[in-house]
Amino acid sequence: MDTTQPGDGMSQRRAVETRAVAWLAARRHLIDPAGAATDRVLFARKALIETAFLVGLRARLAPEPLERDYAALLTRIEEITARPSYRELIARDEAALLLYAGTYAALRLCGREDPEFRHVITQAAAGGYATVFERIPYRQLDLLHTLELCGVRHTLPAMDDVLPFTLLCNSPNITKLTDRDIYAITHTIFYATDFGLREPRWPRDFDPGTAVELLEALLSLTLGQENADLVGELLCCLLCLGVRDSREARRAWEFLTAAQEADGRVNGPPGVVHPELADGDDAYAHWATGYHTTIVAALAALLDRSPRVVRRRRPSTPKPHLAVEEPLRRAVVWLADTTRRHPPLTHLPAAAAVAHAAAALGEPELARPLLLDFSERLADAEADVWQGHGMEVVGEFAFGLRTHEITCASLDAFLKSAAAAVELLERVPPQAARNARRLVDLGLISPGCAAAMGHEKADAPHSVSQTAAAGLPHAWKNYHLGHIAALVRDWARAGRAQHRITRDALAFLLTQQSACGAFGRPACDDPATRERAMLSWTQSIVTALAAVHTACSPVPTVRQPCP
Repeated sequence: MDTTQPGDGMSQRRAVETRAVAWLAARRHLIDPAGAATDRVLFARKALIETAFLVGLRARLAPEPLERDYAALLTRIEEITARPSYRELIARDEAALLLYAGTYAALRLCGREDPEFRHVITQAAAGGYATVFERIPYRQLDLLHTLELCGVRHTLPAMDDVLPFTLLCNSPNITKLTDRDIYAITHTIFYATDFGLREPRWPRDFDPGTAVELLEALLSLTLGQENADLVGELLCCLLCLGVRDSREARRAWEFLTAAQEADGRVNGPPGVVHPELADGDDAYAHWATGYHTTIVAALAALLDRSPRVVRRRRPSTPKPHLAVEEPLRRAVVWLADTTRRHPPLTHLPAAAAVAHAAAALGEPELARPLLLDFSERLADAEADVWQGHGMEVVGEFAFGLRTHEITCASLDAFLKSAAAAVELLERVPPQAARNARRLVDLGLISPGCAAAMGHEKADAPHSVSQTAAAGLPHAWKNYHLGHIAALVRDWARAGRAQHRITRDALAFLLTQQSACGAFGRPACDDPATRERAMLSWTQSIVTALAAVHTACSPVPTVRQPCP
């Protein structure tokens, strides 16, 4: 629950901006390409344009005169851009037009019109190359937005005509998005909304509520990764769309405020500066790895306080029906048939998964042949066989047997022994609470006895791990289907089956099902290796699909204790 008073939050965010800009101003000499080492010149030009753009937006978004540190940055930017050695490079390298046009746009926004600077940019824009060479859509939006701020006329397509081709407007699957993709999404929103000052003409089938949902889901991932740069950009995007009543936005502010160092710097993610670029210069590395993220944090606070940025209620998002019943049924049939051909000692978890998923479907008969077969082959198993698999697997297998009134002497003996051992305890340890729950479900321990031992804590809602979600892109890239399935299972059990992250992870898993019903593409030719991999993946995924099916069923299945 957010207990911060609105005024307190506003002052805290304004303090973030003030400290950040002070830190940038104190290091303004580092944005001068003329003072940079040869291998750092391009990096300095990039830092110059980004710093200039922050100052330009400050002049545009807030009506009062520039504060001292903003004014110091503006003075430095004017000094740099006034040199012929800087502005005449535009005519010599038209492909880099945006590196220079952005600084001119910032000066123009600050009321510092420079006719000669404008003339050079206009010539480059009309030169038949700088504005027409191939760009990916969001980079094309960058060009259009910059030329608009420069007041330079052109014959390029309108921004609204480019939007339909962007990643943002084509329902990307979060599971597969790289950091580069997320930057493409954030910058699309910056340019399309003119940093919150314009309502875009979105494509006809585009839902702004879905965009907000996407941003919040990406915030959840990047907060888990502790990537302050992406957290800041995504927060800026929510503000550009007018959204302030967002739980994820509050979490983002809390994170950025905590991440800001005492002097105002906000550290960027690993890898933003190649080690050779710093070349042992700790002071330079300290600036280079933090300047962009510090700018982003200041921009978020500026957007938050601007009276000109649009404000609107968070739009609702329609939740689609999650159709998993048929894929789950096909997977259960394949897993049951395949598992029967293997030793029960090593494949008991697969049998338990079949029993669990079949019960979730309301079709327990799908598991009956496998359960009959395994119960017969395990009738004389030693207790350590059951002990080795753990109560979660054994309990699920036992519940499946009892649903069909199938007996297994060795299992019954093991469960009675386990129940007797639990009943001797004065209190069930937290780590054993779920095992005790299994014994209650099986009718081997009374609910009252379990409650007396503190068992009621086992009924607490499942927790959701943000860290696990943060690893989702890595799991997709490395084809770790088990990790993705575990996330879907845990989030569905925690009541978050309809969360965008869960839905997109689920959508990816469903594309990995073969015609036979098995999940996974082993990308190898050895039949035994292929089957082992597909058994493992399918076992994990049927459990995840069962959790989703149960969460989305109008009448959830309730287990009754067995006599």
